[in-house]
Amino acid sequence: MSAIVVLLFGLAAMACGYIFYSRFIAQYIFKLDPDFKTPAHTQEDGVDFVPTNRFILWGHHFTSVAGAAPIVGPAVAVIWGWGPAFAWVIFGTIFFAGVHDAGAIWASVRNKGRSIGAVTGEVIGERARNLFMVIIFLVLLMVNAVFAVVISNLLVANPSAVVPVWGAIIVALIIGQLIYRRKMNLITVSIVGVVALYALIGIGPNVPVELPETVAGLPQNSQWIVILFLYAAIASLLPVWVLLQPRDYINGLQLFIGLGLVYAAILFSNPTIVAPAFNTAVPEGTPSLLPLLFVTIACGAISGFHGLVSSGTTSKQINKETDVRFVGYFGAIGEGSLALAAILATTAGFATLGEWRELYSAFGQGGVDAFVEGGASIVAAGTGLSEAIAITLLTVMAVLFAGTTMDTGIRLQRYIMQEWGSIYNIPALKSVPVATVVAVGACVALAFGAGGADGTGGMLIWPLFGTTNQLLAGLTLLVITVIVVRLARPMWFTLLPLSFLLVMTLFALLVQLVDFYQQGNWFLLFLDVVILVAAVMVLLECVGTLRKHFRERAAT
Repeated sequence: MSAIVVLLFGLAAMACGYIFYSRFIAQYIFKLDPDFKTPAHTQEDGVDFVPTNRFILWGHHFTSVAGAAPIVGPAVAVIWGWGPAFAWVIFGTIFFAGVHDAGAIWASVRNKGRSIGAVTGEVIGERARNLFMVIIFLVLLMVNAVFAVVISNLLVANPSAVVPVWGAIIVALIIGQLIYRRKMNLITVSIVGVVALYALIGIGPNVPVELPETVAGLPQNSQWIVILFLYAAIASLLPVWVLLQPRDYINGLQLFIGLGLVYAAILFSNPTIVAPAFNTAVPEGTPSLLPLLFVTIACGAISGFHGLVSSGTTSKQINKETDVRFVGYFGAIGEGSLALAAILATTAGFATLGEWRELYSAFGQGGVDAFVEGGASIVAAGTGLSEAIAITLLTVMAVLFAGTTMDTGIRLQRYIMQEWGSIYNIPALKSVPVATVVAVGACVALAFGAGGADGTGGMLIWPLFGTTNQLLAGLTLLVITVIVVRLARPMWFTLLPLSFLLVMTLFALLVQLVDFYQQGNWFLLFLDVVILVAAVMVLLECVGTLRKHFRERAAT
């Protein structure tokens, strides 16, 4: 199969989804109002609530939700064949992710910029809110602790990426000042930022940076983890316009340039997809495609973490409510295009089927390394760039997205702590510095408390991330559905995706429950039960609310 055919079909389908389906959802389901006063205006504080240009906000939203996940998930899932992965990414993006992301922003904007957990308390009840926020806390804990490990491993394995990765922060700080202080033209600033970023990528291979083998008993990867958490804590305290927005915006631009290079390389070199469309000879120990495909590929199809970003940071920066469609739905399209690139890089970036099978010799193989290796091969063949530059380019792309997700994740965890402070009347947690210390402290405690000196404790609970994350997406759609029903609007466009997602996710949780029991992994078994019970109770609360509403409507 020619990679060009798959590429063009995938991009065309997602373009149609944005042009037609998202317009229908925006006009007839959410009924976005350009005259509605958004929280960015009514609660403007210059720190978290800031009216923002939709293009800049799209960059923040897209790169915050993207991270490494739309690369890792598809790169692992192609072990079942590229066909199922491709279908789930395309249809998931159009009918699931776009509606979910835009819906979460809309729900939050209509509820004073509160997180989806707090919104649950408003539209369903306190008990559902409390249970929902337990799931949210666990997802954020997993994301922050594990992405620190992913980034540190990439920086250790690719010293050439260190200068462009950290240099991008300096570029972002300058960009923020130029946009908000100097009021410079956005196009000019964008060009300057992108040129500076790619200049750093060109410099990277000539100035590799490696940390000492050990410092205070910490190996290199652990040193990077400590540095990353210190950076994320500081970044979360800064006003969003100083670092978070410009960093995400520039990263969004470099992603599209990077994707453009990958896609152009495919068009010029026309590589063949060597992996099977449906892999009937999966390695021993590979779990069943159903339901694991739908939790292995989360970001890139639909992800609960998107709902946290949508209702956590993005909703506080929406200038006009009509911007929700572009920022939320088109943000999902951007991530779907990244997942599509990951599928093509990990299936067409190898010379032979044998070479591909050698890498995919067991479930869980592939991931970022397969994307960088296969993608660099395609880029080098199609553009004439050296293999070293291509590897650095794709590594920096992956690390910058993982970094922006971690930045946003720590800020979101701080928001959750502050919301808990308000809900449970804990004055200390209402404080931004205290909430930040508690949020980062929880991540560090998991990373080093459970993982020891190597800081990989987050990997302990990572096996539950896929199911917990997708469960969160299903519950977010459930809350959006309740809001839509209360407004007497058609509910099928959110109800059908959430029904499919909840069935698959609860099925996956039960499959994992059996696996943990057979492995004797009692800690994960306990966590699985806690998450399963909390999800079922939130589901029952939502169903009860819907039934009550339908009875009241029938009575009138």
